[in-house]
Amino acid sequence: MTDSLSFPNRDYEQLFLDLKERIRLTQVRAAIAVNRELIVLYWQIGRQILQRQVHQGWGSKVIDRLAQDLQREFPDMKGFSSRNLRYMRAFAEAYPEEKSVDQVMANLPWGHNVRLLDALDDPEERLWYAQQAIAQGWSRNILLMQIEKGLYTPQNSAINNFERTLPQPQSDLAQNLLKDPYHFDFLCLGADVQERDLEKALVDRIRDFLLELGVGFAFVGSQYRLEVGGEDFYLDLLFYHLQLRCYVVIDLKMGDFQPEYSGKMNFYVSAVDDLLRHSQDQPTIGIILCKSKNKTIAEYALRDVIKPIGISTHRLGSDLPDALKQSLPSPEVLEQQMAKITGDQPGDEF
Repeated sequence: MTDSLSFPNRDYEQLFLDLKERIRLTQVRAAIAVNRELIVLYWQIGRQILQRQVHQGWGSKVIDRLAQDLQREFPDMKGFSSRNLRYMRAFAEAYPEEKSVDQVMANLPWGHNVRLLDALDDPEERLWYAQQAIAQGWSRNILLMQIEKGLYTPQNSAINNFERTLPQPQSDLAQNLLKDPYHFDFLCLGADVQERDLEKALVDRIRDFLLELGVGFAFVGSQYRLEVGGEDFYLDLLFYHLQLRCYVVIDLKMGDFQPEYSGKMNFYVSAVDDLLRHSQDQPTIGIILCKSKNKTIAEYALRDVIKPIGISTHRLGSDLPDALKQSLPSPEVLEQQMAKITGDQPGDEF
């Protein structure tokens, strides 16, 4: 009989790590599958209620009766309260086709779907935020924060040449990562802030900055030094995007966009491609962040540029009207309040 300790310890450790990763992956897949089934079930329940109310004239009291009967029949299942059944009805009314539910909404927890129903009336806007929440891994609180920021409305105002300079599907992925504007209201900066001050503040609050940039950004450095032709050049901010598998150069500007910025960024991106990019990396992307931009000027500036560059804007907390700023809590107060928030609780209906 083989002794239990006779096998190589290193081989055992690798076996254990492989099995642990496989089990966790299976757990995640099982949880996702359960969530999808639950969301589709809720939609089907809501559709049945809606159809009978619309076509057979059933009143609202049917929901209260159903809630009592379902809770009595399934005492171990949560989610069959009258309130939640009304959300199921609203869910089915908001998404008449099961296809849209199965392809998108079923990938979100029920609580996210409820928040979307409460906050938004426009179907396209709801769908866009749902897709972003899935792609970016937003919690309920982050989802609501992005809705309150009005992230959807100006999203298409960013200017870029990704479709012409990047292969598919890289160009689509790159366009999805680009926002306009980026909100830096977590910074305490005055209206006369300089570019280096903004850069330093963002690095000091790198966690918040990464959250605003979106999922996948890894911080490489600020004032990142590149030597080209015997001279030193410094990148404001350098990131690596884990999903796009490419470097991302960000150049910060406190004024309006100027045409010469695109030439400078084209130089930076070329240098990073030559000096830092590995053979497995995708082409480097440049993002110019200005306080404002003229759409026509920005489009002309990128027309003949051969490197992938996006032009977007940023918003500071100081950009808010004075009357509104006075009514808002300070970042310090917000941090204290956020520290008290426990997030999604297991067993909640939504």
